[in-house]
Amino acid sequence: MKLYRSKNYPTKWIAYSDTTGWVAFPAETDGWQKREPARGIDPIDIRLAPLQFAVGTGIPGSDGGRLTEAA
Repeated sequence: MKLYRSKNYPTKWIAYSDTTGWVAFPAETDGWQKREPARGIDPIDIRLAPLQFAVGTGIPGSDGGRLTEAA
C-alpha cells in the first residue's frame, strides 16, 4: 500500500495497492471505511507520504490505532 497527498484534494488521502487500485478517502478517523475509487487524479499533483501519516484512518499498514490529541 502506498499513500499520497494531493494539493488539489487537501482533505483526502489517496492510496494505491495492487489489491485496491487507486482510492481516495477522507483524512479523518476511520476514513478508510469511506474510500471510493480515485478518478481524475493527476500524477503530477500527488506526493508520496509515509503510511504512518494516516494513522487512525484505518488504512492497512498503518498502526491501526485511533488518532489522539497528541497526533
